[in-house]
Amino acid sequence: MRSLFRSHYHSFENNIMKRIYFALPFLALTISEAAFATDGYFPHGYGVKSQGAGGVGIALPQDTLAIASNPAGLSAIGNRIDIGATWFRPIREAEIQGHPMPINGTYEANETTNFIIPEFGYSRTISPETTVGIAVYGHGGMNTDYKKPVPLFGTSRLGMDMAQLFIAPTVAYKVTPTQSVGVSLDLAYQRFKAKGLQNFANPMFSESPNNVTGNDYDHSYGVGIHLGWQGQVSDNVTLGAHYKSKTYMSKFDKYKGLFANQGDFDIPSSYGAGIAVKATPKLTIAADVERINYSDVDSVGNGLANFFTAQLGSNKGAGFGWQDSTVYKLGVIYAATDNLTLRAGYNHINQPIPSSQTLFNIIAPGVVENHATLGLTWAFENKSELSFSYFHAFEHTVHGKGSIPAAFGGGEANLKMYQDAIGVGYSWAL
Repeated sequence: MRSLFRSHYHSFENNIMKRIYFALPFLALTISEAAFATDGYFPHGYGVKSQGAGGVGIALPQDTLAIASNPAGLSAIGNRIDIGATWFRPIREAEIQGHPMPINGTYEANETTNFIIPEFGYSRTISPETTVGIAVYGHGGMNTDYKKPVPLFGTSRLGMDMAQLFIAPTVAYKVTPTQSVGVSLDLAYQRFKAKGLQNFANPMFSESPNNVTGNDYDHSYGVGIHLGWQGQVSDNVTLGAHYKSKTYMSKFDKYKGLFANQGDFDIPSSYGAGIAVKATPKLTIAADVERINYSDVDSVGNGLANFFTAQLGSNKGAGFGWQDSTVYKLGVIYAATDNLTLRAGYNHINQPIPSSQTLFNIIAPGVVENHATLGLTWAFENKSELSFSYFHAFEHTVHGKGSIPAAFGGGEANLKMYQDAIGVGYSWAL
């Protein structure tokens, strides 16, 4: 009888996995359509559960999407599948003031405002020490879609769309009953397009003026490594740490006259540490600190001053002038009943755009700093779960200071953004 049950169980699981493999290309395409900009252009958390708890996950794995925060956390997940999606709505705006030409005023970038970001994860314990899994998630992105031209940039509607997808096969290994290490091979895809930049599609300004704007989508592929450790140091305290290498991407050939190093746009490295404390049998408090090295990537980190010493697209071409950022995350998880878990959290980033760099960042105004989050999970009797999350990124404005050079006419560019998102996820044990 037991043999027959196992046969039916494995047949059921195989059918599920066949459907998942069939759905992965569609999932990848859907994520590539999305933009997710909260901690700079990284998401504030990975997975619906984490998103409801301030984005914590380095020391507190809650589902298979913990792979994206710390691959070592997979050891604590067991056999399960997680599927979810987040509706994301950013509201972004730029203002030009003090310019001598009649172009001062407010420019809204919200012609496109609604995005769906799906997620998927699978894990399987193959021995008492070893767990394998995979996570598919939108890592980051940025979208602006202005309702009219911004004359400092060009003659048609200004906008950009950049999205990143990670597929992360992962192995986690328990080196002791309380200590785990993990490694993910980060397989990355990103796509990008820009419009409304005709003023810079000029041999004076770009080393490849035909590859600056209006060339529809271009695609880029790359690989990186993600390492993690997690350890339970006492009955009530778990620690974690991770390092995510720079993801080396192929170049955007269609935009090699815009991005530094002939279209290079790697994904920055990041690292962080976390702690989770079981304060009571029902209450867990977790905190993460993470560093995102935006300046690792010349296309992101090079400042506006480079525009006057090197052409766009050259090895020292101007970028967005983003600084490295530190992110602070705090999450509270409360098991209200055997079936209901409640979450709340807070996330703060020292946003990466200096006041002197706001001009080019009219294209990419990732300036929000503070996020409040809520979430809950209902566990069913059949070992499945339904989870929800909500976050609000509070409105934040960066006022330009010396942001529009005299060569562009002078004045200031101010950036403003706020965001809302609702996530829903379903998971079940295998």
